[in-house]
Amino acid sequence: MPQIFHHSTNGLAKTTIFGAVFILGAALYVAAEISRSSWNTGQWVEIPQPVQFSHKHHVGDDGIDCRYCHTSVESSASAGIPSTSVCMNCHKQIWADSPYLEPVRASFRSGKPLEWVRVHDLPDYVYFNHSIHVNKGVGCSTCHGRVDQMPVVLEASTLQMEWCLDCHRAPEKFLRDKDKIFDMKAAPENKTVAELQHGNDLKRQNHVLPAKVLTSCSTCHR
Repeated sequence: MPQIFHHSTNGLAKTTIFGAVFILGAALYVAAEISRSSWNTGQWVEIPQPVQFSHKHHVGDDGIDCRYCHTSVESSASAGIPSTSVCMNCHKQIWADSPYLEPVRASFRSGKPLEWVRVHDLPDYVYFNHSIHVNKGVGCSTCHGRVDQMPVVLEASTLQMEWCLDCHRAPEKFLRDKDKIFDMKAAPENKTVAELQHGNDLKRQNHVLPAKVLTSCSTCHR
């Protein structure tokens, strides 16, 4: 019986299989990189706001504490967005006639809140509580970056699940003393042996749950 396929077909088949595996691997790599890219996560992407509020000016230059505006960050799931009246506590006197702040004054007069666009916006299926993280020893800059250096607030972290799990698997790397929670200059991560030891001490002191509980699906997806 004559041979149906030429001998070169064997080499062609092997090349095709190898090429398919390579292409599949490359496609998975590209998909993973796109998933982590700022195009998908929104990291470092500037979002237009009704008024360009500069944290660099208010926090970095003027030294205003985070809690002056985000009043519920220690007691509520939401950090809270300040009402226009909080802005006007200062701006009745400072830049009181600035055209730039007319939207703020208009909001104050009408009682209609400014429609800020959320920058750090988690999916609806993710449960996140600010007060738990703050009271356990996670500092603002660990998640939000150096907002005291941001003229415009940007998403400093990817907010993807793998980023959250990095902390939940080893919280001792990211815990700090209570008096450093709102200190923008404090190191966002513990790296030295002494720092990690102190982080472990804070885990016990603040009654941080074990990693197996923190990494349970139901902890964040409820």
